[in-house]
Amino acid sequence: MVYFRRLSTERKDFVKKIAILGSTGSIGTQTLEIVRDNPDLQVVGLAAGANIDLMEEQVREFRPRLVSLKREADCRELKTRLADMDVQVIPDMEGLIRIAEMEESEILVTAIVGMIGIRPTIAAINKKKDIALANKETLVTAGHIIMPLAAKMGVSILPVDSEHSAIFQSMQGERRDRVSRLLITASGGPFRGWTRQELETVQLEDALKHPNWSMGHKITIDSATLVNKGLEVMEAKWLFDVDLDRIQVVVHPQSIIHSMVEYVDGGIMAQLGTPDMKLPIQYALFYPDRRPMAGKRVDFYELGSITFERPDLETFAGLKLAMRAAAEGGSMPTVFNAANEKAVSLFLDRKIRFLQIPEIIAMCMEHHKKIEDPDVEEILNTEQETYELIQSKFGSRRSGVDYTHDR
Repeated sequence: MVYFRRLSTERKDFVKKIAILGSTGSIGTQTLEIVRDNPDLQVVGLAAGANIDLMEEQVREFRPRLVSLKREADCRELKTRLADMDVQVIPDMEGLIRIAEMEESEILVTAIVGMIGIRPTIAAINKKKDIALANKETLVTAGHIIMPLAAKMGVSILPVDSEHSAIFQSMQGERRDRVSRLLITASGGPFRGWTRQELETVQLEDALKHPNWSMGHKITIDSATLVNKGLEVMEAKWLFDVDLDRIQVVVHPQSIIHSMVEYVDGGIMAQLGTPDMKLPIQYALFYPDRRPMAGKRVDFYELGSITFERPDLETFAGLKLAMRAAAEGGSMPTVFNAANEKAVSLFLDRKIRFLQIPEIIAMCMEHHKKIEDPDVEEILNTEQETYELIQSKFGSRRSGVDYTHDR
């Protein structure tokens, strides 16, 4: 378990400097909304995928010193547009790592999707930057590397996902060795209660209609397949140092309870709130302080009741496969994650059916020879091998997902 340093932000002259990877996606834009509302936050670095127009707007408003886009051509165009400003523009992985390592930055918000987040996260930890983590793939595939390194460097890994933030908040003031179970809630997605036969006819537009949350395309599909819950279980294992058999997924359609922690005496602590990602983002940025935040509050009279169900592991095989990958460990979670990324990309391109997503994941897992303790190179090679296997079967030229599609 990483040691969480309690940094006071109560001094009126204190300004916390932050950098954001994935600034044009859902988490990134909401992080910048929080910056607007809190003048003691200052943005020093921004990275995104290919949204030049929005990046230009963000740079002009927040005036970072360093920015990055994925493609070199886009960086050249952005630099031309920003010729009147004192800002450095660096492409692709070099840009991500330079932003992660910025001397003046105190906390890095990792809001990109995919294993592209591993190297910059490691770079930031090595420079003793705290991490506001929304890039779950970093821990899913490299938790055995990230968490010991963070502990060694005295760095805080502060969860931004609503479920992990809820667990983190529910542990405040409690002894970690008294935790009995983690209860991770799931909305059930748009197809809760559907049969496999009904899922055969699912269209892309149906899968992108999440009942409660407004998210990027990739994670919305992951929610529809319940793959997202499997990834969250893997992440929670590393983040909170809890064995898999003590992590349970509970379907909670109202999305008011964001997750719970059960203690050895049977007491359960839960964090509740409206489905709004700004709360966990702000909590991570200002931990251990709580700041006022505008927005809708839970009206329990209006809510009336909350309900819970078991997840259907047979119909939504992605969650079952995730639990298997997590139990096998080693490089298998990387295969699971990479296969899902590629399959979701194919589904978003309308090249496969909805139910083929878990079928592709299963195929890749069966094909893979597990590496027990993979290093970063082996993790990234496993990712590429998984992409190539899927490409050989489905002929797609794309590899992975655009990392601007965050939550």
